[in-house]
Amino acid sequence: MSFLKKKPLEEATKQKYTMATFGAQLGMSIMAILYLVPLFMVFNYSFKTKKELYLTSALSLPKAVQWANYKKAFSKLNLTTTFTNTFLYTLISVLILALLCSATAWAIARCKAKFFKFCYVYFLVGILIPSQALFLPIYVIGYKLHLTNTRYGIIFMYIATGISFGVFLMTSFMSTVPIELEEAARIDGCSVFRTYFTIVMPLLKPAMATLIIMQSFQIWNDYLLASLYVSKKDLKTLTVVIQGLFSSQTSDYTTAMAAIVISVLPIAVLFLSLQKYFIKGMTVGAVKG
Repeated sequence: MSFLKKKPLEEATKQKYTMATFGAQLGMSIMAILYLVPLFMVFNYSFKTKKELYLTSALSLPKAVQWANYKKAFSKLNLTTTFTNTFLYTLISVLILALLCSATAWAIARCKAKFFKFCYVYFLVGILIPSQALFLPIYVIGYKLHLTNTRYGIIFMYIATGISFGVFLMTSFMSTVPIELEEAARIDGCSVFRTYFTIVMPLLKPAMATLIIMQSFQIWNDYLLASLYVSKKDLKTLTVVIQGLFSSQTSDYTTAMAAIVISVLPIAVLFLSLQKYFIKGMTVGAVKG
């Protein structure tokens, strides 16, 4: 009799779980479609003519693929120079941030002195302050130090504005690194630098991949700080020159859409190559007791 009573209850629970799963999947599918529609519109507009841009629907396919829009984007926006600038700014800034933030987080997590606790709180305060509130002091300091309109100046600016979040992110991951490995390395005679580079850093791959992807997205797509710090044409980034096609003096939106597609490709390749580590890094500690 007890078996007969439990069977309907188990079937009801299984049916409820199935309906809940179906509802979640349906909701996620709708959200994915809503997210992909603007991306499809940008990609679709990049292959249309100016006439089709205004006379046809945003979701209608072009009558003929206009590869000339991409050629115009390369020549009109000088994408060879701007793409190189953006790539260098992002690459150097992210690499330095990954090294600095991981080393700083290791020192904060392992050292129990009050000074290191103060440093951690100091970096947390840096996250709480809106970046827009720092535009004026950043520009004044950069101008007085002759860092404006220089490559190393904008790289230093990205490092300074991103280090607070990087330290906070890496410090939260340091709790997953077993301290026993470091103690064993120290007993074997490893120096501090060798312990960090051979023991700690390899274990931080998921966290560093997460930091690299998030900071790369932010720096690659940055417009406000890049337009504030750089005014020379030879030093401008992709987002700054693309924005010029959306001004009131021009209406070459098809070329702008083609430039946007070109600018998205490198960051998409980066995400796909580090996707495995990124997902692992975002879930580390989720089931930690």
